[in-house]
Amino acid sequence: MSFRYEFRLSGSGGQGLILAGKILAEAAAIYDDKNATQSQSYGPEARGGSSRSEVIISDEEIDYPKAVNIDLLLCFTQYFQKLYQRIEIIFNPFYIAYN
Repeated sequence: MSFRYEFRLSGSGGQGLILAGKILAEAAAIYDDKNATQSQSYGPEARGGSSRSEVIISDEEIDYPKAVNIDLLLCFTQYFQKLYQRIEIIFNPFYIAYN
């Protein structure tokens, strides 16, 4: 049985989502000897605009670099949480304010 795992990180620009996706894909490819791909999407704003990173990790060759059947969705803003209504949401109600 083949291993394939797709996940999406969604949030606002400046939260490090694209960097996190790159690190996850590189770690899987280099240290676990898996095939991995990372794609990204972001708005024209430097910070605060929408941002998304998708990572696919698989034992087999990856023929399409976009996540289609998402296994894990990590939302850093409530806006994206509302977009994905069909999934089970694990929500942390605590808000950490920073100064």
